[in-house]
Amino acid sequence: MKFNRKAFTDTQLLDIYRNLLKPRLIEEKMLIALRQGRISKWFSGYGQEAVSVGVTMAMHPNEYMLPMHRNLGIFTTRGIPLYNLFSQFQGKADGFTKGRDRSFHFGSKEHHIVGMISHLGPQMGIADGIALAGKLSKEKKATLVITGDGGASQGDFHEAINVAAVWDLPVIFLVENNHWGLSTPSSEQFKFRSFTYKAMGYGIKAKAVDGNNVLDVYQAVTDITTEIRENPGPYILECNTFRMRGHEEASGTKYYPDGLQEKWAKKDPVDNYRTFLLEKGILHPDENERLQEEIKKEINDAFEKAFVAPEIEFDKATEFADLYAPVKHELIDPSGEAKEARLVDAIHEGLKESMRKHNNLVIMGQDIAEYGGVFKVTEGFVEEFGKDRVRNTPLCEAAIVGSALGLSVGGYKAVMEMQFADFVTEGFNQIINNLAKIHWRWGQNADVVVRMPTGAGVAAGPFHSQSNEAWFTHTPGLKVVYPAFPEDAKGLLINAIDDPNPVMFFEHKALYRSIYGPVPEGYYHVPIGKANLIKEGNDISIITYGSGVHWALEYLNSKPGISADLIDLRTLQPLDREAIIASAKKTGRVVILQEDVMFGGIASDISSMIMEECFADLDAPVKRVASLDTPVPFAKALENEFLPKKRFAEAVEELLGF
Repeated sequence: MKFNRKAFTDTQLLDIYRNLLKPRLIEEKMLIALRQGRISKWFSGYGQEAVSVGVTMAMHPNEYMLPMHRNLGIFTTRGIPLYNLFSQFQGKADGFTKGRDRSFHFGSKEHHIVGMISHLGPQMGIADGIALAGKLSKEKKATLVITGDGGASQGDFHEAINVAAVWDLPVIFLVENNHWGLSTPSSEQFKFRSFTYKAMGYGIKAKAVDGNNVLDVYQAVTDITTEIRENPGPYILECNTFRMRGHEEASGTKYYPDGLQEKWAKKDPVDNYRTFLLEKGILHPDENERLQEEIKKEINDAFEKAFVAPEIEFDKATEFADLYAPVKHELIDPSGEAKEARLVDAIHEGLKESMRKHNNLVIMGQDIAEYGGVFKVTEGFVEEFGKDRVRNTPLCEAAIVGSALGLSVGGYKAVMEMQFADFVTEGFNQIINNLAKIHWRWGQNADVVVRMPTGAGVAAGPFHSQSNEAWFTHTPGLKVVYPAFPEDAKGLLINAIDDPNPVMFFEHKALYRSIYGPVPEGYYHVPIGKANLIKEGNDISIITYGSGVHWALEYLNSKPGISADLIDLRTLQPLDREAIIASAKKTGRVVILQEDVMFGGIASDISSMIMEECFADLDAPVKRVASLDTPVPFAKALENEFLPKKRFAEAVEELLGF
């Protein structure tokens, strides 16, 4: 292996060696500890250290890096204390995830590192958002995200690079090409010879280097970052290397052809670089021995300290407390004059008030800029706020949700419009596994609102009409808001944007222009997690939300003799349990109405909760009313029978007669 020292001084070359040696010696320690049963699992980057060390030394310390399993050298070169690192590996309290996640599934805001999740590709979209935040702030920073050759087969790879290309984001997409995805060789992953060939299709630049040559990696990243800090735009950087150990130690390497590991052993990045330094007289053998012993002692001391640290103790209150970032803002009551407005107008005004309040708020979505969105919610926003903050997006839901999270990491707020709630499946992984879990895992908040135009009753068929809010109420870490009235919609949306946590904000399409009501002018909050008791009575409790509120009101107005509590939940997560339980105990009869299909809907959970906590107070079984357990049909006659409006009236009368 040839090393081109270029302008590197002897001191710099020795610093590189120290940084290269530390992850290698940790690797050796971890493999021994694994065999001894002192750690439970290990993802080895043995033989790939030059990639991690080279890129980290070339990046500025305040620039974000998004590593993967085999990038131990990024964490060590960024100076993460070994005691905390080993505590993380052993599930101890002083690890970065408090025992909630393992290995390298963590980040550190202090060290400008965002850790991966097991799904690999989703971190690439986050890198887009971090780079966008830096670009909007005119900080002249680069962002570097790593994926493997296997992970590059995922749709996240395409989406993230496409968005970065369209938006000219200063991101390096580093493909750590070790030629195997677990046991699958590259020949079964893709047909092209190099990832650099992909760049032409995106209209961006690319470079390939020997990933085992630390100086080549260092120089390549230095050259690219110098360029993109001044002239933002993405790069694909391919680093060719090899995984000497198994995907993780338990999987082994029996699938490797005979002689392959021996071939790559001759290209070992640490051994070759050490030989280079020794031959050039930059490193003396005695100094090498001293340095190795010094680092080994540092590793052993930190490992043993972590090993003997007390096992983490479960605390239920802490587990729930860490689920959400603290909400520090105080509620602002309405004070402006109320004017009659439609639901769509109220949402428009809530967004506009928030954009004026928060200069760091960015809204993103398909066709939301000049066109104003398919429902015209953001009409006129470009003229007032500009295209930097009102951003049309490619059809890349996963990358845009990831970008929203990246904006949060970069200190911004983000609102993403999912053009239809049905399309959320394209960004489901980012929402469920990144947005929802990131604060609980390592304390990074996700200051993101995902707007979800939802619901049936508009003859739009099965792909534009389904109610999918229950998917998200089932996911700890998300807040789920679903207003039924214009005043609530505006105040809840403003509150959701002020909230530093991820909020799924559902807006019923059929209510956009059919429901009117008084909406206060100005900036105000409606509390998240607090239901609204619209009507009070003693005969029966009707618990519902969204379109169900209006169906229930229509029915009760036609039946003035029925004395009912009508509860508009407004927020489905967190749920106002106190309001539900109090009403159920008061009336003894409960019907829960949802537009969602019956099986697996939130009505089932509310019913169970009432049965568990109010059984002795009930005078009749709890009744659920929902849409049919079929997809949403297109034809009006079919859709009317699919929806539960008629069946709701029957259920109320049945309960009252019980």
